[in-house]
Amino acid sequence: MADRDQPGEQPVIIKKYANRRLYNTQSSSYITLDDLGRMVRDDVEFQVLDAKTGKDITHAILTQIIMEEESQGEQMLPVSFLRQLIGMYGNSMQAMMPPYLEAAMNNFRTNQAKLHEAFTANVGPNAFAKMAERNMAMFQAAANAFMPGSSPAPGGSANGRTQQPADDAGRDSDIDALKAQMAEMQRKLDKLQD
Repeated sequence: MADRDQPGEQPVIIKKYANRRLYNTQSSSYITLDDLGRMVRDDVEFQVLDAKTGKDITHAILTQIIMEEESQGEQMLPVSFLRQLIGMYGNSMQAMMPPYLEAAMNNFRTNQAKLHEAFTANVGPNAFAKMAERNMAMFQAAANAFMPGSSPAPGGSANGRTQQPADDAGRDSDIDALKAQMAEMQRKLDKLQD
């Protein structure tokens, strides 16, 4: 298949027959609108010609692909945008819309590519697994700080040492000490509010 980025390559010619069938002259096979949609997503340059007249009908076919996509899956074009677009037909600004929309879409795709590159470079492919590990470690550290003697996460505690379960008397004294610390903190907060 021809790629639009390869210099000197001609677009794939697709012929549309009266029976509404589409024929790919490069692969010598009949194709569907879905196949043309895939070609667009794969950046394959093509041109659709009416088989009888030879007229270029690429615009009409691409519009038909959009209509099919909008009617089948999740709609991408908001109703307000469609209304505004329809309102531009016959308007004195109509001639300015195609280059404006093309520039806006090119700008969007450039920003999308830059955002993807930045995300991949800064976060990496295992980012979510690493975040989950960090969150679990922080949760375990917090649990160990507020509940001394609690069982550590597999592989040890947040400080890297494996903790042994405390006996009941030790646990009770730790809880009493924690309660005393919390009461002292509450007294200090009360003084600050006065």
